[in-house]
Amino acid sequence: MAFNGTKNYYEILEIDSGAAAAEVKTAYRKLARKYHPDINKSPDAIEKFKEITAAYEVLSDAKKRNEYNILNGIFIEEPKGDKTQNKSETSASGNSETSGNNKTSSQNYSGNSKKTYASKTPNKSKNTSFIKGIKYFLAKLKKEKRAKNNKKPQKGQDIRTEITITPEEVITGSKRVVNVLTTRTCPVCYGHRFVNGGKCRECSGKGEVSTRKRITVTIPKGIKDGAKLRLKNEGGSGLNGGPNGDLYISVKIETRTKVNFDKQNIYYNVPVTPFEAALGEEIKIPTFDGIIKLKLPPNTCSGQKFRIAGQGIKKNGKTGDLIIIVSIEFSHDLSDDEIKLYEKLKNLSKDDIRKNLMNEN
Repeated sequence: MAFNGTKNYYEILEIDSGAAAAEVKTAYRKLARKYHPDINKSPDAIEKFKEITAAYEVLSDAKKRNEYNILNGIFIEEPKGDKTQNKSETSASGNSETSGNNKTSSQNYSGNSKKTYASKTPNKSKNTSFIKGIKYFLAKLKKEKRAKNNKKPQKGQDIRTEITITPEEVITGSKRVVNVLTTRTCPVCYGHRFVNGGKCRECSGKGEVSTRKRITVTIPKGIKDGAKLRLKNEGGSGLNGGPNGDLYISVKIETRTKVNFDKQNIYYNVPVTPFEAALGEEIKIPTFDGIIKLKLPPNTCSGQKFRIAGQGIKKNGKTGDLIIIVSIEFSHDLSDDEIKLYEKLKNLSKDDIRKNLMNEN
């Protein structure tokens, strides 16, 4: 038997509609032990266990049970009113038998009593019916909304995290293992929050548990600072057969002054000595793919750029360039002989390199 599109929770728990709270709890524990998937290996055990848990969630809560009863037209009468009525009838019967003279009085009393009842009861009954109607309507809307949300497949929660990579990883690409905190359906209560009449201890009545997951992420070559990687279905677990959420990873590139990027081009700041710049030497430059050689022309200036084609980032069938920016730097640990040579150079030099400084814009 079904009520308003839902199953009869009393029949599921094998109890009467007037069962006390203790009876509801006892019935649930008995059936939960019988059909728990860890004990009962029959194909329909899981579905039966879900039905039992759903019924208990409603009937164990006084407010939910009352709404369920109203929604499904279940009214449990109190015996107190019957006892009062019987007492009144006995009293009226005793008075009528006491004396014939009192018969009329008794009849008048009975008539007055009926008149009073007729004048008061309709209004009270009308008000009660109106309130019950409002409660019924609100409970129905609430139940329909809850049932719709509970049955509708829901996508799991999206998870967002952040990683910082090195310039080497931008150039060569890499793989990273990230630890993310996610959720999954509780393996004990199967998302129903209750076990044997009480809150599930595994998930504390939440229906899901937190867990850490190690995920391998592929960092593509040439990725930009601030880019976001999306890993589909690596987020929180879905509900009611819905898909898992996604994992979004924000990528930050470690800040270094020597390496910068512009699309697929690599900008590499390389220090050179004063004599390498002045005389024009062949220098060896360590890169992420090995060593490259660069022949500096004589009188190379600090900040001068040299482009090496095809040594940039390879992506989408295209390869960028390596742009070397030289900066003239001096040793911070000069020997006595080196100092003497610089003094000799100072005395030999006749050129004032700052003579046009004020004329430059």
